Amino acid sequence: MKINRELAALILAAIGIPAIYFGGFFFFVVFSGMVAIAAWEFGRLFRPLDIQPFTVVTAGGTLLVLITRAYFPSLVIPVLTFLILVVMAVYLVTYERGRDRAATDFAVTMAAIFYLGWIGSYFFDLRSLPDGLGWFILVMVPLWASDSAAYYIGSRFGKHKMTPRLSPKKSWEGYAASVVGGGLVGVIVGLFLAYVGLLTVSIPASLVIGLLMGAVPTLGDLGESMIKRQAGIKDSGGLIPGHGGAFDRIDSWLWAAAVGYYFIVWFAI
Repeated sequence: MKINRELAALILAAIGIPAIYFGGFFFFVVFSGMVAIAAWEFGRLFRPLDIQPFTVVTAGGTLLVLITRAYFPSLVIPVLTFLILVVMAVYLVTYERGRDRAATDFAVTMAAIFYLGWIGSYFFDLRSLPDGLGWFILVMVPLWASDSAAYYIGSRFGKHKMTPRLSPKKSWEGYAASVVGGGLVGVIVGLFLAYVGLLTVSIPASLVIGLLMGAVPTLGDLGESMIKRQAGIKDSGGLIPGHGGAFDRIDSWLWAAAVGYYFIVWFAI
């Protein structure tokens, strides 16, 4: 059965919203699964460039970092050290077997593990904060709203290209709408969370978080676009009908979780 864009979005929401609400192991399984699949896609993006990291190694190494950061944080440095050595050994073998670009394969594999494994772990750091449900909502809802605002304004009123080479459809008008929309939604969500008793947060903090979510995560989207442009690929995968792959979905979420986490820890708690 062919699944259209809207139905795919509903299925994602039906899985994601309960995971966010209940947190714990359910949340870990859903989000670590998305990140690990994104790492698998990351490796495949480089195939047209004759770079062939083992997708099992990229996804498996990323998942190992996620598990360690989430459940065994004191072991994360030893695990990363061990992982680098093991992955290097894997590609030493492939080079010896005739793969002349094994060193490049190794570099891309480690890039996937560090980028998606390490940065992806901030999903769990953010959700594990005191009042983590409220903070997660305050970070992610303005992000999603800013993305919609950028698309709506940019597609109708965008005249000045923001990144003609990386993403020709992005405009400065859309980016401005993203920042403004993120800020407004941040304030609204902050007030709502305070009203229902999920989170006590000041209006200035809600505003800044919303503005950050409208401004910074765009870089994550553009970073993925850079990889896809170089490889000549439109989507990272076909996991989500009408939406592309897992990496296409979470590229900006990764930046949002990391930036939101540090702002909250440094300035809001």
